Amino acid sequence: MSGTARRRGYGAKAAPYTFLLPATLLFALFFALPIGYALWLSFRKVQVSGLGLGSGARTEVWAGLENYTDALTDSELLNGALRVLGYGAIVVPVMLGLALLFALMLDSERVRLAPYTRLAIFLPYAVPGVVAALLWGFLYLPDVSPFYFVLDRLGLPQLDLLDSGPLYLALSNIAVWGGTGFNMIVIYTSLRSIPAEVYEAAKLDGATPLQTALRIKIPMVAPSLVLTFFFSIIATLQVFNEPTTLKPLTNSVSTTWSPLMKVYQDAFGNGDIYAAAAQATIIALATLLLSFGFLRAANRRQKQEATR
Repeated sequence: MSGTARRRGYGAKAAPYTFLLPATLLFALFFALPIGYALWLSFRKVQVSGLGLGSGARTEVWAGLENYTDALTDSELLNGALRVLGYGAIVVPVMLGLALLFALMLDSERVRLAPYTRLAIFLPYAVPGVVAALLWGFLYLPDVSPFYFVLDRLGLPQLDLLDSGPLYLALSNIAVWGGTGFNMIVIYTSLRSIPAEVYEAAKLDGATPLQTALRIKIPMVAPSLVLTFFFSIIATLQVFNEPTTLKPLTNSVSTTWSPLMKVYQDAFGNGDIYAAAAQATIIALATLLLSFGFLRAANRRQKQEATR
């Protein structure tokens, strides 16, 4: 083999890795390295000597599992996790239920102006989360909200949605309003991929539209439902924008309302990046375990149904 042919062979083998190099570098710089640095910080702490004044009075030392122990016994972090679980118990079923309902309605033969309806349902997802939370926050304020003005004119009771009790509903409404469209598109795309022969066979068997939806469409889009549920779990555990944006509007939202807000407060409010790194690692591990457990349970159920 000549030298030219050998170089061409090496170039052909190296071409895929050359195309992957930019993505690999970006992944390492903006994903792998920050995660590694956060893990390193989670095992460190600052040791103060004397009064903490002067050079060398504050030194970074190895802390072992101390930061993790403090995080797991921190009542504020645990209370924030409980609040997020309550928030997720409202958001996930309502959002996925509406997404499935809208997808089934758009997939119906009787629907009119489907492209415009689909765009109208999806459009709130295109609004940034901070902007959406800010808009809804002002709609929740009794002094400036047009809804409260109408209720006052009609003599109806006015519920303060920014109070501690209804606050879960106010936050959940923002998440449902913004996330339903995305999940609807995922489910609707899966519905459109079902062969038309399946529907024709159902019609020949005398199946009604409701029976077709319950016995054919929903079971066949089960993988999409699993995927959207998986995304919803991750988004719920990482809720940050909505409560942070509503915090200046009400005293019911504390600086540690959610686990990520606790991480932010410790890192940038209290200046303890080591404790914040340990808390962020715990949140990431909890998200990974919950997501992996759910996917494994869903795959096991699909295998059991396939063997029947």
